Amino acid sequence: MTSSHTDCHFCLQSLRGRKYALREENAYCVPCYDSLYANPCQECKQPIECNSKDLAYKGRHWHEECFRCAKCSRSLVEKPFAAKDEVLLCTECYSDEYSSKCFHCQKTIMPGSRKMEFKGSSWHESCFVCQYCQQPLGTKPLITKDNENYCVPCFEKQFAHHCYACKKVITSGGVTYDDQPWHKECFVCAVCKTQLSSQRFISKDEYPYCVDCFSKFCAKKCAACKKPITALGGAKYISFEERQWHGECFTCSKCSVSLVGQEFLTQQGDILCHKCGSA
Repeated sequence: MTSSHTDCHFCLQSLRGRKYALREENAYCVPCYDSLYANPCQECKQPIECNSKDLAYKGRHWHEECFRCAKCSRSLVEKPFAAKDEVLLCTECYSDEYSSKCFHCQKTIMPGSRKMEFKGSSWHESCFVCQYCQQPLGTKPLITKDNENYCVPCFEKQFAHHCYACKKVITSGGVTYDDQPWHKECFVCAVCKTQLSSQRFISKDEYPYCVDCFSKFCAKKCAACKKPITALGGAKYISFEERQWHGECFTCSKCSVSLVGQEFLTQQGDILCHKCGSA
């Protein structure tokens, strides 16, 4: 073989006036080149002849007209594409099949576009906004209610409870008393300011009191024993003509029989049973 490429390197036929192909500086007539070196097309399985464009991807080859999306059959020549399990797909079909769907609009989040992820779901960046003010949430603190996301200021404005004492937002925990919300640290005795969330208390005029302060400053005194009447634990007390008695102290002044639920008489401030009062 001379460098003038006058003969086919394989069949030795003259190449004068004929098309030929070069491979490693050797010339081949078209039939010999195709039979020796043409790659089989991945799609149609036919050889890709030297006068056809050979498109290659990861060691596989296609005719130009065979290089198409496996789903929609659109040509992928000079277009972006993706491969899944060795199957070629245009970006649209790949997105429809494998890309995440936006939790808000249910549309595909296209490859290369920014997406936000929260609690196992994905959003378009433009869809990940506060439900109330519609401002992007990005990486800001947020609160979720009924599957909707809110920035903290909007959530507090729309849904948060405000403490009955200090009027500020209750962000977590809290105590409910008399159908009103309180911060745990604000729910204190009206006199000594001891926190009441974990102890017994008594209410008066819409305010809570610890037992000691209520007994000392608010409780009425029993007309018999002079001790405070707190009515704790559901204890009964009796009230008559602006005087009060513990249930166990409401007895006849002479014979000490209990007068709870019984008829009684009064005599110079004393409470008497019917028998003693009639004697």
